[in-house]
Amino acid sequence: MDDYLIFTPDDVDLARSPLRASLSAETYVLGAFNPGFTRLPGGNLLLMVRVAEALKEPVAGDQVHAIRWADGAYVLDAHPLTAVNMSDPRQFDIGGSPYRMLGLTSMSWLLPVELDPEGRRVLAVHYDRAIAPTRSYQVYGIEDPRITKVGDRWYMTTCSVSPERHSTTLYTSGNALDWTLEGIVLDHQNKDMIFFEGKVGGRFLALTRPLGELYFAYPEGSDYVGGPSINLAQSPDALHWKPIDHPGIRARRGSTSAMKVGGGAQPVLTDTGWLVLYHGVETRAKVGVYRTFWALLDRDEPWKILRLEDEAPLLEANPALTAPIAHQLYLPTEVVFTTGIVEAGDHYIVASGEADLACRITHVAKSRFA
Repeated sequence: MDDYLIFTPDDVDLARSPLRASLSAETYVLGAFNPGFTRLPGGNLLLMVRVAEALKEPVAGDQVHAIRWADGAYVLDAHPLTAVNMSDPRQFDIGGSPYRMLGLTSMSWLLPVELDPEGRRVLAVHYDRAIAPTRSYQVYGIEDPRITKVGDRWYMTTCSVSPERHSTTLYTSGNALDWTLEGIVLDHQNKDMIFFEGKVGGRFLALTRPLGELYFAYPEGSDYVGGPSINLAQSPDALHWKPIDHPGIRARRGSTSAMKVGGGAQPVLTDTGWLVLYHGVETRAKVGVYRTFWALLDRDEPWKILRLEDEAPLLEANPALTAPIAHQLYLPTEVVFTTGIVEAGDHYIVASGEADLACRITHVAKSRFA
């Protein structure tokens, strides 16, 4: 496999950030990672990079500050230090509520980055087409885009974050560069909604991964363990979704991904079924170890798993890739988070987030999935 970082925090020009129009506080790029990935009509590739832009000095006096979008401008909200836990540099826990409440140390927005057809060179960074908050349900940012082409249109799911809700939102495009916000499509926290690259039975199909405060236990002796898992949903129009009754991909007892599993790249159709690259998490330290595994789903009944490879990972974190920018690492992580796949003849080009910091490209021979 051919592995390299293609876009890092140093590649973001914050002078052209959407925040600059109204925010005077000094910021830096906490991460440029977890990109949506697709091929443009002309043959070039597109990374839709999540840029997490953070305050350089979030603490002032006895207060910590968070960035919020408010009616077309960016403002700072102050929280008393005595009421927060700041052990995680990505967020802080706010006390005094019967529910867990979070504040974010960064504001995420989406940056289109155009690559050559093999994904080896950055050709253009489209700051003029950056996607930033525009609705009250996005006031704390837009995260984790996943792009799928179905027919002649592109569909991009994102996570929109606000005190109102933590929802899944949909953008659509006719060229993968100019996007229209269609609104909320899932009203609950679901970090990994990803459209299949093609319809099944005339309907849109998607991987989902709803999250909750608790999970129920499987009986002793079951092959599975309770926790976040990959489900399936279908829709007549990409806007209105019904979950499929059958379970999808679940964490298996004793596997290295037993902590949780979730969608990664958009499922693509092969001669033998739907190829799904997904992430599995092993419990370790604060964040856990994220690896990329793969499964093959039935072409017509995709809840039927034809093959599941959850022991030997397809991708693992590669510290050699981030060594030149190791000083920018903000957590001791072993994380590779795959977010897109594109065909390229006898191989696939796979996009991932590396260490929650940068964008990684991997060329994987199709024979790897034989």
